[in-house]
Amino acid sequence: MDGTLTPPREPLEESMVPVLEQLSEVAEIGIVTGSDYNYLKQQVGLLLNHSKLRKKLHLLPCNGTKHYYPPSNNYEEYKLLSEKSMVDQLGRHKFQQLMLLLIQQQANFSNERFPLTGHFIDYRGSTINWCPIGRNAQPEDRQFFVDYDKTFTPTLREGLLKRLIHYVELLRINGLTIKLGGDTSFDIFPTGWDKTFCLQHFPDYTHWFIGDRCGENGNDKELYDLLKPKERSFTTEGPDETRILTGFILNAIKKI
Repeated sequence: MDGTLTPPREPLEESMVPVLEQLSEVAEIGIVTGSDYNYLKQQVGLLLNHSKLRKKLHLLPCNGTKHYYPPSNNYEEYKLLSEKSMVDQLGRHKFQQLMLLLIQQQANFSNERFPLTGHFIDYRGSTINWCPIGRNAQPEDRQFFVDYDKTFTPTLREGLLKRLIHYVELLRINGLTIKLGGDTSFDIFPTGWDKTFCLQHFPDYTHWFIGDRCGENGNDKELYDLLKPKERSFTTEGPDETRILTGFILNAIKKI
């Protein structure tokens, strides 16, 4: 979603709708994101209210560990068919150790000269998102952090990622994956609950994927790599390129 269908933390632009509407005529569409359902509604509400698209649109928040099935008419709401629990997977003790670690790391980060906007740790049931500057950051705050982050080699966020992984290993919180999330945050989830998880909901389908974070430590990498040998995954620089790639996928499907 972020950086692929929409600008980061921004609503979907209307120009994305026609090409997705055309794609929905020949395929089911799934939006898989590290964000939770509430952010999906905020950012792609234009699609959820589209009388035709909404019937072919699957919502896959939290890397697809939650699956909201499309309604059959314009009056029904999306139905939550399945979800996973990170607390159950890790155990209550290990989960609380992880949360305390994130709180400590946030306190250490607060000594830096960055905007601190609130909503730093977001537990989503099956994943955790830690955003050191806060998920309430305005676009100018996010851009300040992104630009400043790039002045470091490795980047400040890559250093935080390495440190966080180190502390998790010291605490022996096994079976945990930590990835860079979007431009400003970290996605934390049980190993195997990356975006490839979403494919479990569609075992009999041919899958295509477009994502913007397909490189090392990116939260799209596993799904991108899985489909790349079949030439059915693509990396994008943003919504403008996604529109082009979606049109390419549409034409490829029509030729099958």
